[in-house]
Amino acid sequence: MNNLGKNSAFVALFSEIAFVLLITVLAGILAGYWLDQHLGTVPVFVLVGFAVGSVSGGYACWRLTSRFLSEMDDADKR
Repeated sequence: MNNLGKNSAFVALFSEIAFVLLITVLAGILAGYWLDQHLGTVPVFVLVGFAVGSVSGGYACWRLTSRFLSEMDDADKR
């Protein structure tokens, strides 16, 4: 793979990571906010939602990066 292809692949990976983190954290926060509004609690569930969203986003990014790097290694071996 040439340098332009590698650079494009890295840009695609970083944009996908940003999108995944944004969606997972935002979904966790919004779900926690919704629970707090319906249960009348202090923002406990917002914090729990943030934590769950962050952990799930981190795990998803780890899987994306691992898969990407293994595919890049396979492409370099060819």
